[in-house]
Amino acid sequence: MLNEKTFGIEEDQSILQASLAAGIPHFHVCGGRAKCSTCRVIVHEGGENLSRRTKAEMKLKKRMNFDANIRLACQVKVLKGNVKVQRIIKDETDLNIYIYGDDSNAMQGIGDERELALFFLDIRNFTPFIEKHLPFDVIHIIRRLMMLFSNVINKNNGKLIEYAGDGLYAAFGFEKEIDEAVKSAVKAGKEIFNELKKLNENYISKYFEEDIKIGIGLHAGKVIIGDKGIEGSSLTVMGFAVNIAARLETATKELNNSFVISDSAYSYLNDADAEKKQILLKGVSDPFVVRLIGEKYLPANSKY
Repeated sequence: MLNEKTFGIEEDQSILQASLAAGIPHFHVCGGRAKCSTCRVIVHEGGENLSRRTKAEMKLKKRMNFDANIRLACQVKVLKGNVKVQRIIKDETDLNIYIYGDDSNAMQGIGDERELALFFLDIRNFTPFIEKHLPFDVIHIIRRLMMLFSNVINKNNGKLIEYAGDGLYAAFGFEKEIDEAVKSAVKAGKEIFNELKKLNENYISKYFEEDIKIGIGLHAGKVIIGDKGIEGSSLTVMGFAVNIAARLETATKELNNSFVISDSAYSYLNDADAEKKQILLKGVSDPFVVRLIGEKYLPANSKY
């Protein structure tokens, strides 16, 4: 390993396995399954002595657009002779996060791939409410709303991942199959609408002369879950499916419907009644099919 250590490598042993055996703290967040790029190395000498890329390594190479001298240490083996390589990720901050100290268990807490139902909720047109009311009242209402949302989500076996201003992001399916996860997420969404209606009628409209509305976007897909490794923050869920769910929540305005679910997630509900639409989503090349399972914000032909 360039500028670090020279070590031998056994037959049929990957560079990652050999470097770990030699006591080198070599990142492999996904567990050496070619699901991430943290173990990659730069090959300085002896590239001709290395094994050919596996299908998994080739797939990641194309996705990440690696140069020819970048290899995944978890996949590549030394067939003969000597090889000189250099780890790419070895910053001291990274070492503190993944190798030393209290956060060393983060190595085991990142890289778990699962299929989840991703649930995004946002309060509609909350800025006018903030401008109109006293700061204390705004915080008070936000707390009431978030407590309502989180209670319903938790009751339906969902987990809150993140609060962001006047919205939140949750996931379902940590202990259920994906079909049940989607059903739980839809059930939670509908309960939230019902509970919000009661809160509006009995409290917010009565005392603040406002009618709070929300938008929910729901999608299902494969994501990576794990521990953020940051004090005061725990679970993180990331992946392209998460971005889709967030885009669907944003699309509730465009579609004038309070609850938008992807057609693929909707298929788990065994229901064919909801209106189907094709829309364009940022970051998605092809038209995306969704179902509208909420209510209209405004009458037809009205401008949102």
